[in-house]
Amino acid sequence: MADAKEEKAAVSTGEHLNIKVKQDENEIVFKIKKSTPLKKLMNAFCSRQAVEINQMVFLYDGQRVLPEETPAQLGMEDGDLIDAMLHQTGGN
Repeated sequence: MADAKEEKAAVSTGEHLNIKVKQDENEIVFKIKKSTPLKKLMNAFCSRQAVEINQMVFLYDGQRVLPEETPAQLGMEDGDLIDAMLHQTGGN
């Protein structure tokens, strides 16, 4: 009986998050575990947008997201937004 209660509690706390990734007018929602490195989300986004991952910069609350970071480490909540931008170099 105690196992069933613990399992139900784990489900109700929500192991998965819906994270929105927005680039310009394009917005894609990804369902990801709190413990999954965000590199998986970044790769999926770049694949759908047909761009290389090294061409993109991902920001959460104005801070650059590192591929090895997880939603749990960043304190992300369900429905949070990550901004995706094309990496710009130069500026001569």
